[in-house]
Amino acid sequence: MHSSAILILAAGLGTRMRSSLPKVLHKVAGRTLLDHILRTSRQLYPEKIIVVVGHQAERVKESVDADDVIWVTQSSQQGTGHAVKSAIHELRDYHGDVIILNGDVPLLRPQTLVRMQQEHVSDDRAVTVLSTIIDPPTGYGRIVRTATGNLMRIVEEKDANHIQREIKEINSGTYMIGSQNLCSWIDQLSNDNAQGEYYLTDVVTIARDHGLKTALCLHDDHRELSGTNNRHQLSQLEETHRNRLVHEWMERGVTFVDPHSCWLADDVVFGRDTVVHPNVVIGTGCYFGEGCEIGPFAHIAESRIGDNVRILPFTHVEGATMSGDNPVGPYARIRPGTELGTGAKVGNFCETKKARIGAGAKVNHLSYIGDATVGKRVNVGAGTITCNYDGVNKYQTVIGDGAFIGSDTQLVAPVTVGQGAVIGAGTTVTKDVPADSLALSRTPQKVIPDWSTRKRKQ
Repeated sequence: MHSSAILILAAGLGTRMRSSLPKVLHKVAGRTLLDHILRTSRQLYPEKIIVVVGHQAERVKESVDADDVIWVTQSSQQGTGHAVKSAIHELRDYHGDVIILNGDVPLLRPQTLVRMQQEHVSDDRAVTVLSTIIDPPTGYGRIVRTATGNLMRIVEEKDANHIQREIKEINSGTYMIGSQNLCSWIDQLSNDNAQGEYYLTDVVTIARDHGLKTALCLHDDHRELSGTNNRHQLSQLEETHRNRLVHEWMERGVTFVDPHSCWLADDVVFGRDTVVHPNVVIGTGCYFGEGCEIGPFAHIAESRIGDNVRILPFTHVEGATMSGDNPVGPYARIRPGTELGTGAKVGNFCETKKARIGAGAKVNHLSYIGDATVGKRVNVGAGTITCNYDGVNKYQTVIGDGAFIGSDTQLVAPVTVGQGAVIGAGTTVTKDVPADSLALSRTPQKVIPDWSTRKRKQ
């Protein structure tokens, strides 16, 4: 691949977002706009990546956990040309091509940039501009071609006349320019225009004035090149990216029953033959094995799910690990730190938190298991609670393999129930229970004959 440097412009105020958050830190599919474009950039293996920041610069820098980025601060926002000029000192000793990108174009694919790069190099161009057709073209700079179809110049919308405004081919804001030419031309930019800004687009005119070749790389998918100026555009990009992700996973053998009703993060991984039902939300950090089924209205995040797991409707899973063959839900809440062994079941209206539940164990319904270790083949009856918090500290409950916990049991931690032990229904366990023993704390039942008859007569 041809050597290049990448310059990302990410200093804008993002006024139309109406947000205290810098525009490039808004997210699409769980990943910030800037992170999307950085990931695309890295796939080109550039010699250097330079990011120009300005508005809330430190906050933007802190969002990127990487050491391969050179940060440059634009002291005041005076246009794209001024932004590039802020970074030009990082390019003066670099002899190669520079790819200039905007930090708010999250759907741009690396293969599109590779194509632009190949055309630029093979045709010995001074400037290549990535363009596309969009209707209506409102808000974008228009591409003005010569009579023979070559790139003549780019006119910003506010500077365009009524004829130029009818042009549907627009500037995507992505360029490839030789670094030494860029360094030479950047000081020749003028702010004599409707916005009083230094337009990077003017390098096209400067290059032509020097008799150098300028050309376009026309891309057929305008959605891929769309920027983010407001919340409406952000939602459109979210939808487009979701559709792209779903299509890619269906091509790999995943079924989406209603593809348009689901939301999934950019980094989700599915095994084949997994089925995703309508209105499912899958957040960042999720991995699913093969043959899983995710029921309607389930919400899953930061979890690793093994093969053949069935997550039933209206179940919320966060920060959990499931080994495989686990039925979970419906209406279960699986909180961070939960680990389910192979075949372990958590049923309807149950909640778990920091709970290790062994293979084949069952927590069937209406129970809370928190800060606990539950052994293999344990049966936890309905309404069981691990009382793990005394108002100051949290304590552990340990239940041995094969134990049977009767319904409506309270296990007051710290407490241990031995292997094979049985806890009678309605028991409050406050002391350790030895293996294979029976624990009861019920008040003996008292029966008063004919009490109801006498009461009715009264």
